[in-house]
Amino acid sequence: QVSDAESTVAVEFTPTIPHCSMATLIGLSIKVKLIRSLPERFKLDVHITPGTHASEHAVNKQLADKERVAAALENSHLLEVVNQCLSARS
Repeated sequence: QVSDAESTVAVEFTPTIPHCSMATLIGLSIKVKLIRSLPERFKLDVHITPGTHASEHAVNKQLADKERVAAALENSHLLEVVNQCLSARS
């Protein structure tokens, strides 16, 4: 959902399986793509669809924490993995 008037974007995603080990990386990749694509005025909310993941609360907490996201993006290896997730494939 996008609200231009309120400058908010909310993205809800559903992992493929309830124990998907990639859920945090998927959420982080979505968040990074939005950060890079939208003006800074937008407040982003990326979260797992309720009831679709075993660690839904923990993953959502990580994705909502600006400091954790910033720390993750300072990790060069993790940033490389996120960039690979976002790169166009031919």
